[in-house]
Amino acid sequence: MSESPSTRMPTLFIPHGGGPCFFMDWSLMGGPADTWHKTEAWLKSIPESLPEKPKALLVISAHWEEQEFTISTARRPEMIFDYYGFPPHTYELDYPAPGASDLADKVSQLISEQGLPAPRTADRGYDHGVFVPLLVAFPDADIPILTLSLTNDLSPEKHLKLGEALSSLRDEGVLIIGSGMSYHNMRAFRTPAATAPSAEFDAWLTASIESGTTEHRWSQLSNWLSAPQARNSHPREEHLLPLMVAAGAARHDDGKKVFSDNVMNATVSAFQFG
Repeated sequence: MSESPSTRMPTLFIPHGGGPCFFMDWSLMGGPADTWHKTEAWLKSIPESLPEKPKALLVISAHWEEQEFTISTARRPEMIFDYYGFPPHTYELDYPAPGASDLADKVSQLISEQGLPAPRTADRGYDHGVFVPLLVAFPDADIPILTLSLTNDLSPEKHLKLGEALSSLRDEGVLIIGSGMSYHNMRAFRTPAATAPSAEFDAWLTASIESGTTEHRWSQLSNWLSAPQARNSHPREEHLLPLMVAAGAARHDDGKKVFSDNVMNATVSAFQFG
């Protein structure tokens, strides 16, 4: 990575959609063909919203959990097609962005300074929480990517603190992206049962991120299970935790909702910090 001065990057929490949703006729899945069009358009707008082209992307995907925060050092990561029942061509998608193995040392150091182990793996590829949205947002695949796992204890406070530990990377041209979903009740999607609960949880999440002090935001996110419709919206919270990393990495900066849509009867949103 270059050591030249850079403009401070924001951090992002993005909805990565359902499987390869941006690369198929969604009516094949029983929904309107334009189900994901607004999300796709927003993802495409990300580069122009940034102060400069990122030197690297640090992506925390909801689809990778380990016992400890684990760093991928793969130089040419392969595609992990961790979705099922979609059209054959969606298993031929490719995102040849190089890995950011030189960034791995810095991330490992920052995590270790928090007294946490930072194991590495050389064989972790890009799961669909990485390659599907980035094929839309950064289609040239010319920005190095370092992927970092969640921890399977699913502690919100721990993931907020991880983000805070990584915050200095924003001054080195690294865009930190939490890739998940603000609502992720798979049983309720596409049914009326998703509509009101997702909207209520989204209203709480937006208020927690946009109003009050940054310390209030930290407290609210740490205790997200006390939110209205929290467990209804996230029967398991792995898709929410990437937001904690993005928020923690901009602990003292404002946050705001930058995108929202009703998708498959549920409110789905994206947030930016800094």
